[in-house]
Amino acid sequence: MPEKISVLLVDDHNLVRRGFRRILEDEADIAVIGEADNGADAVALSKKLKPQVIVMDCALPQMNGLSAARQILHDDPSIAILMLSMHSEETWVRQALDAGAHGYLLKSAMDLELAAAVRKVASGEIVLDPAVSKPAALKGEHNAALTPRELEVLQLIVEGKSNKEIADHLGLSANTVAVHRANIMDALGIHKTAELVVYAIRNGLVNIP
Repeated sequence: MPEKISVLLVDDHNLVRRGFRRILEDEADIAVIGEADNGADAVALSKKLKPQVIVMDCALPQMNGLSAARQILHDDPSIAILMLSMHSEETWVRQALDAGAHGYLLKSAMDLELAAAVRKVASGEIVLDPAVSKPAALKGEHNAALTPRELEVLQLIVEGKSNKEIADHLGLSANTVAVHRANIMDALGIHKTAELVVYAIRNGLVNIP
């Protein structure tokens, strides 16, 4: 017998979790190994249970699903996270994908193909609900002009860190960070930090702190 896909369910509504558990446990190749009703417990249980897939609501108490996803994947990048949400807007979808989620489904969908989505994300596929506004790119339109290192620096600028703090965080010299900052502004045609922060957030170049 092939090993079952292990799943952790995370939703703050008991009835919703029970419904999802019933859907998944009807599948011979899927096993629900745990449940959590908030983001903090999801992070703790993911470390303890090491599920292959986490089915998680975006809106959770204590720590929202996006923050929980980032922390879970920081600890264990091999876990596939399938986000569930009531929101179909592109901003939500992009933030979920930026947080590292492998899928985004609408909870309101009448034909919620949960089991099929779990199988797909477990195999490494990206799953997007047909009804959501798909982002033109997973990040902003100009991000191709920025290197991965520049995107890292940009994230830290948006978080309000100084050149010295960024340098300490990334193990670079302050001069190197200053060069990266100048290159980022030049690539995006922006010359003030405040404008850079607004642009980066609006265009999905960074994760919202």
